Formats: sequence, structure tokens, C-alpha cells
Amino acid sequence: MSGSRERILARVRAALADVPAGERPADVEVPRIDARPAGRGGLDVLVDRLSDYRALVHRVAPEELPGAVAAALRRRGARRVVVPSDLPPRWTGAWADTDSGGTSPAGARVLRDAGTGIAALDAVDGVVTGCAVAIAETGTIVLDCGEAQGRRALTLVPDYHLCVVRADQVVDDVPRAVSLLDPRRPLTWISGPSATSDIELDRVEGVHGPRTLEVLIVG
Repeated sequence: MSGSRERILARVRAALADVPAGERPADVEVPRIDARPAGRGGLDVLVDRLSDYRALVHRVAPEELPGAVAAALRRRGARRVVVPSDLPPRWTGAWADTDSGGTSPAGARVLRDAGTGIAALDAVDGVVTGCAVAIAETGTIVLDCGEAQGRRALTLVPDYHLCVVRADQVVDDVPRAVSLLDPRRPLTWISGPSATSDIELDRVEGVHGPRTLEVLIVG
């Protein structure tokens, strides 16, 4: 045993010398969330952060959501989009006449995911989903494959992601978001369009996910 190792172990034993023989390790609850002040700007901060990440952001009233989805898809020029199987039909109802794979007179088509292959996902014009939670402080949207979110591949393969965020899904900071999420679920954290920088520090978008992120904040 080297001298350094002996000294380190001696210090550890000395530090533990007063620990009762019968004591066992146990989890200690730390009230971190309750100790933090609530409220840091909420929706306004989220809009600011998302915009800073080059996401397209719109705030809409609940009754305006179908029209806002339709307007976003028309601006995008989307003719065919994929959605999670449990996405509320009314979200895309104003854009396409049917939501079960049918075709509207204008040619718009909604493909409800049922294990859609990667090649088919790559061929659509975009994806429409909800989210699990959004974090104002960091401008981050988190998906956990829950209701109206679908599989991770849905939001990673298409080049355009239209995401609906309810106002009651927005929290101030990361600790509050983590407290609401189940770590056993597959989590996708989105802070603006997928982007990275090359060796010259030139920004390159769309490398690992959608090149364009558009967000509708409802409420």
C-alpha cells in the first residue's frame, strides 16, 4: 500500500470514528423545490428564451389552437404531416378534413403514427405533438412519450416540429421540471432547433433533429 493511500484511508476512518456501530445509510429528503422562490416570469420568459434559440413562437387562446395549427402548417407549405396516435383530432382538424389518413380537397394529409418506418417519417413535411413540460428559465421543452407526444423517432426524424405547449405545462426552472418528470420514461429535451457548431464555430442546424421548431403556447 502506498503512503498516500494509507493517509487517505486513515483520514476516512478518522472521519467515521464517531459514527454509531448500528447506523446504516438512508435516503434523506431535501426540500429543494419548496425552498426555491416561485415565479420568474413564466410565459414571457419562455417566449424570450425560445425565440433566442431561433424557434418560432406564437401565443394563442385555447379556442384558436386549431386555426393556429392550420396557419403554421400552411406557412410551412406542409402537405403531409405525422402525428402521435393519440393527438387530439381537433388540433389538425382545421388543416385537414380528416385525421385518419384521409385527404382533404387541398391535398393535406395527416398520418397517425402506428409504428411508421424511418423512411416514411423522413418523407413527411413535419410532425405535430404536445409536450410533457416546458421550462421558462432555459427555454427547454421536454417530451416523455406521454399523451400527444408519441415515440422519440417522431420528433427526431422530420425536419419540422410543431409543438403545442399548454400554459399550465410551463414551469420556472429545471428542478421544478425534474420533480414532475418520471426518470424511467424516455425523455427528449428540446432547446430550439437541433443545432451544433463545426470546428470554425459556424452554426449548423438540423444535424440531430428538426431544422425548424415552431411552438404554439396555449393560454
